[in-house]
Amino acid sequence: MALEFEDILGEAGVPGGLVLGVGALLLAPVLAPVMTGVLRPLAKSAIKNGIIAYERGRGLVAEIGETFEDVIAEARAEIAEERTTDRGPTTVNVE
Repeated sequence: MALEFEDILGEAGVPGGLVLGVGALLLAPVLAPVMTGVLRPLAKSAIKNGIIAYERGRGLVAEIGETFEDVIAEARAEIAEERTTDRGPTTVNVE
């Protein structure tokens, strides 16, 4: 039977979480620069991609808005044309 980490600590009366916490605290000064070196480029890349996606989405929304405005203008023009043809020619009586 192999000894496990928890068996050794349990017999010594030390909770495993305490040992892990102290270990993390001791390794933090060593791991922080390494993690910063790895995470900073990843964060910068994610932010860059977010900005690009935002700009593309903004352009797409503007294009959709322009198309919608064109359709509205065409519909209004058709309504105005229908109104003028429904009335027929207008005559003015001059006496």
